[in-house]
Amino acid sequence: MGELETIAVVLALAYLLLAMRQNRFCWVAAFLSALIYLVIFADVKLYMEAGLQVIYAVMAVVGWVFWGQNDSAETLAVSTRPASFHLLTLVTIGFCTLVSGALLTTYTDAARPFIDAGTTVSAILCTWMVTRKILENWLYWIVINAVSVWLFMDRGLSLTSGLFALYIVLSVIGYISWRRTMAHP
Repeated sequence: MGELETIAVVLALAYLLLAMRQNRFCWVAAFLSALIYLVIFADVKLYMEAGLQVIYAVMAVVGWVFWGQNDSAETLAVSTRPASFHLLTLVTIGFCTLVSGALLTTYTDAARPFIDAGTTVSAILCTWMVTRKILENWLYWIVINAVSVWLFMDRGLSLTSGLFALYIVLSVIGYISWRRTMAHP
């Protein structure tokens, strides 16, 4: 899996760097990375993470469409959401994590079922936020990435763990970058 993991890491990094720049081609890199990580995560028994890759591939298509045509992301502006949206998001993440983690514990040999479920459920909602250019997605990603560093190290995926450590820093930069592009009244 070493070479495959390296390719997936490079594509995943390309996705994030392009997303930070609001470049529509980030979704191409995301799609390819997701397909490779699907195989990798299934191999290390992180089934929720493997399933997440299918959703990432679909979201990459959705992101491509939402972010506009002619290689331009100008048709969709960065926006923010009220506290009530984030409260509902956090309650949804908590509930879905408990249900998914319990199902994984009962019906699979999943490694770290509740952490796998929590990072996966959170990532699904946050990826949707990226497709809609919701500013706060970056704040969620900081937390998800921090937990993922440990999870992937625990599963022996040191390159992927390192990628997610870098993602923490890039998520802070992404937040600042997107915030600067918002129209201020």
